Amino acid sequence: MATSPVIPVTDHPDFTRLTARIEGDVLTHAFDRGRYATDASIYQIIPRAVIVPKRWEDVEATLDFAREQGIPVLPRGGGTSQAGQTINDAIVIDFSKHLNRITDYDPGAGEATVEPGIVLDQFNARAKADGLWFPVDVSTASRATIGGMAANNSCGSRSLRYGTMRDNTLALNAMMADGTLRAFSSATNAPLDSDMLALGAREADEIAARFPSVQRRVGGYNIDALVPGQTNNMAHLLVGSEGTLAITKDIRIRLSPTLARKTLGVCHFPTFHDAMDAAQHIVPLGPVAVELVDHNMIALGRDIPQFRPIVDEFVRGDPAALLLVEFAEDDAHENRRRLTQLGDLMGELGFAWNGPRIGGVVEAEDPAFQARIWGVRTQGLNIMMSMRTEGKPVSFVEDCAVALPDLAAFTERLTDVFRKHGTDGTWYAHASVGLLHVRPVLNLKEELGARQLRAIAEEAFDIVAEYKGSHSGEHGDGIVRSEFHERMFGPRIVRAFEVVKDRFDPNGILNPGKIVRAPKMDDRTLFRTPPGYTRQTPGTAFNWSAWPGGLTGAAEMCNNNGACRKLSGGAMCPSYRATRNERDLTRGRANTLRLALTGQLGEDALASDTVMKRGACPALRSRSFCWSVRR
Repeated sequence: MATSPVIPVTDHPDFTRLTARIEGDVLTHAFDRGRYATDASIYQIIPRAVIVPKRWEDVEATLDFAREQGIPVLPRGGGTSQAGQTINDAIVIDFSKHLNRITDYDPGAGEATVEPGIVLDQFNARAKADGLWFPVDVSTASRATIGGMAANNSCGSRSLRYGTMRDNTLALNAMMADGTLRAFSSATNAPLDSDMLALGAREADEIAARFPSVQRRVGGYNIDALVPGQTNNMAHLLVGSEGTLAITKDIRIRLSPTLARKTLGVCHFPTFHDAMDAAQHIVPLGPVAVELVDHNMIALGRDIPQFRPIVDEFVRGDPAALLLVEFAEDDAHENRRRLTQLGDLMGELGFAWNGPRIGGVVEAEDPAFQARIWGVRTQGLNIMMSMRTEGKPVSFVEDCAVALPDLAAFTERLTDVFRKHGTDGTWYAHASVGLLHVRPVLNLKEELGARQLRAIAEEAFDIVAEYKGSHSGEHGDGIVRSEFHERMFGPRIVRAFEVVKDRFDPNGILNPGKIVRAPKMDDRTLFRTPPGYTRQTPGTAFNWSAWPGGLTGAAEMCNNNGACRKLSGGAMCPSYRATRNERDLTRGRANTLRLALTGQLGEDALASDTVMKRGACPALRSRSFCWSVRR
């Protein structure tokens, strides 16, 4: 009999009252709540209920109800967080289905106002008709919502030119924890603004001393926006706050002209250290992006039929690492000149095609060829997570950022840490800004994996602090990094963060446990595979032995990154595009199957009438079982 923890029945029957007050959906069944219990992190927390609002008034009613009942609230977009920001023991409000409109669009001014649930690619499809785009080009652009990007202070591969979400956010309208709706832009003489500016003035010296000076720092609250001499835009305090300070109604964003002319050089290196060391020499050439692809991604890409021909098209031989270097000037001749300079630089560094070591530059000037190369890089996470092993690349130290001159030494020391603890890492990075996405391969179903997780995090973040870098460079804090803020910022700044949280949200109702007063990142009861996690092994018509754990292991392969949420191009399942419901999403189906096969939906859930009625897949509902489970 399965011993995995079973999702409890919701203990607040008063949700029926909320159903009567809103036009949207109130989802309280274990199947529905289970589908919102995970994001792209290692964690799983079952929400109290899920609200899918149809209008802003539904959000207001939900917050009112939550305050009455003493239940926390968590606003959520695409649910693609890699740090656990978008899960909690709370009422989850899913903005992505309905609250996704462009409410104001001014191409002449290069500005737009959008609701938080709009997907980045959907917005850019509109803006590019006018030669504009929102340039915070995250790799999850096909499903990331702009509201989620603001909550996370997202960056993207071209932040070297365009900066972060904070740099491109002009204003926000948001609802406070007490239900007050107010505008956040330039600071006013309102009591809240005055209190925050006083905090900024009081802590200005400590902020200057303790905030990392690297470009990629998204950890903590942006209280550096409050110090004297800054623009003091109160919206920038909310950006990166992970839904802990207010609930966003709409966002005013700054647009940029599209990159009309681009060229790309694929630099080959014999060692990973060589690639990291070369980044500091390449950036002065003026690229808009310098992105790392390591040998693991190359090898895994060659093993996937979809990517093999593309990888073979731009990879020569067997390099240890690649740097994708993009130039995007208005003048095509200038792009060509810089690409030539890149080749010359590689020769000067000893990496020419005819040199004694692996090296050289594959030039990609054809836009279609460039798009194919960037497509592989964009799918980097899903490629890496395709490992059919019990151990998986785990996201927890993947967000470290250091100054470019320190990048090679830092990566070398971090590799030594991995080897010390009996593992290795998969790497991809925004090398242009010294940010590393590295994922050690760990098996978190075992106690050993949890111990490795803690030990590697402790040592890695000590090294980051030594280099005066940031341990939260792009993916935010969430559960996985919030507890380490004192190491990076010092105790005084962490106390200041708590002052901000308590001033905005005195009763701690908004996404508690993130940024301040966080749980331990290695609390196994919060893992997707908690103590007692047990797989069922039903007989199957098909052979699932290629996956450790058989059919259940195959269901566990879904990393919740949400690539199946994309709304254009090839579809994982067209039913999601028709309904925009999580239950009809490939990710939602995988989660339902995983929860059923591990006993978390109750004993024999897979064969139950409930699965027939509430199962995500129509085939499951008709009992034909698309995963071919024998009855």
